Amino acid sequence: MTDNRELLQNDYLGFLARLIVGGIFIYASLDKLFDPAQFARIIYNYHLLPGSLINLSAIIMPWVELICGIALVAGIYRGGASLVLNALIISFAVAITINLFRGVDLECGCFTVNSKAKTNALSLLLRDLGLLVVGLYAYFNKSPKFSLMKPKY
Repeated sequence: MTDNRELLQNDYLGFLARLIVGGIFIYASLDKLFDPAQFARIIYNYHLLPGSLINLSAIIMPWVELICGIALVAGIYRGGASLVLNALIISFAVAITINLFRGVDLECGCFTVNSKAKTNALSLLLRDLGLLVVGLYAYFNKSPKFSLMKPKY
């Protein structure tokens, strides 16, 4: 039992998990921040949100990704940041799964708003599930090392 606890609370693995998840979301936010109109088109193509929420989502989501990604990497409010990012990963996985069953060829909008960036939905889903595993590790790792703010779980 002690070995499992030590693995879950490993300082270096915890920091690596935060770097991976936070870094991915920081990188993913950049293209969307500079072209919200194109990102709104991608959100529209998922056919999941009502029209009134598409532009708002295209403006807010990249900022949430960026701010939470920075907070997670820096270790500031990392419990909340990892919770929000894991919720985003789950919502992305659900959206991809719905469109996978619909047979829709997606422009996922994950890392670019380029209209030529179509990706296989199954590979996107598997990537999101792998990222969720790392994100959950980052959430449950309570190591205070490499954090600007000590966690208050």
